[in-house]
Amino acid sequence: ITVWRMPELSGGFVVASDGTVRHPLYQNVAVAGIPLADAEDRIREFLRRFETDPQVSIDPLLRVGVSGEVRLPNLYALPPEATLAQAVAIAGPTERGRLDRVRLLREGREYYLDLTDTESNVSQLRIQSGDQLWVERRVSIWREYIAPGGSIASAIISLINILTR
Repeated sequence: ITVWRMPELSGGFVVASDGTVRHPLYQNVAVAGIPLADAEDRIREFLRRFETDPQVSIDPLLRVGVSGEVRLPNLYALPPEATLAQAVAIAGPTERGRLDRVRLLREGREYYLDLTDTESNVSQLRIQSGDQLWVERRVSIWREYIAPGGSIASAIISLINILTR
């Protein structure tokens, strides 16, 4: 919420579970589940107690969690027009991240997405507040099985060599 010439009433505020703005002054203003213009009107009407013609703008941000094989796993506040692919891109998938197997947890349901499929519109799906994205790890047989096995084998051979001297 940005209120012109009133920085103490401006800022990033969370919408509480009851649909009101979580701020000591705005706590009775319900903004959830209504169009953005109506929410601005409600806040403008509330602010008329303090100023005759308050100038208000609201830029909603949705919270989305991105984790797994990404460089910056975090809870992100993104604009509603952001896509699932953009959310993953902001978190920075690693070289081992599987963009063809991204798990989406939305409203208690689990979906697997292929963000590399150019023929489907999956990568263009818009985020929803509360989405959780998990980028799975690409399995490397060499890195995860053969190389550690070789290290263990060489350690055992070295130990046998020392014990038999």
